[in-house]
Amino acid sequence: MTDPTLEPCPIRVLLVDDQDLMRAGLAAILESEPGIDVVGQAGDGAEAIELAASLRPDVVCLDVQMPGMDGLTACRRIVAAQDAPPVLMLTTFDRDDYLFEALDSGASGFLLKNTRPEDLVRAVQVVARGDALLSPDVTRRVIERRTAASAAPPAQDPRLGTLTDREREVLELVARGLSNAEIASSLFLGEATVKTHVSKVLQKLGLRDRIQAVVFAYEHGVAIPGG
Repeated sequence: MTDPTLEPCPIRVLLVDDQDLMRAGLAAILESEPGIDVVGQAGDGAEAIELAASLRPDVVCLDVQMPGMDGLTACRRIVAAQDAPPVLMLTTFDRDDYLFEALDSGASGFLLKNTRPEDLVRAVQVVARGDALLSPDVTRRVIERRTAASAAPPAQDPRLGTLTDREREVLELVARGLSNAEIASSLFLGEATVKTHVSKVLQKLGLRDRIQAVVFAYEHGVAIPGG
């Protein structure tokens, strides 16, 4: 007989969207996946902040455009709270201004609503375990925006000197958009070892998550666009 105490806890999700039909569709997709529970739904940013505080979900899936308080404002307030859950931004608008505002507001991921159902499920699972979600397309746009801002050679940051050779190698692969599993395969390491390396890189560089690591790597010459 299986010990119920050994069963993994389900990922508790708060869905926030001003359209009832959209929320229902997202809930149906997520709840069809074993190990994910939708514990609450909200129709605007203010309600999202209240429910995030009272329900303490593992992930908040948050629409960008909503009447009243928009998702970007709500995201900033949610992630500013103590023990804040990660936020996955969802939108129908494929616009760079929304993308970069979402990343700057502290979101752990950004998805278009026309993404495949399995990609939504994976995104929730990724941010729930503390990683940031960067699709190849988002990574490319981050690189293009940050590197286009200056034609000068990338400045070396003294914090890079605190990294070991292996940690710098891991940072470069993170910047190329590889997951921990893909990095482990590339470097012939265990996935747990890679996760430790990533955590140390973030700690030494004073970065919040993988998104900031990608930006840092391209701004400071660890990774080269097109390389």
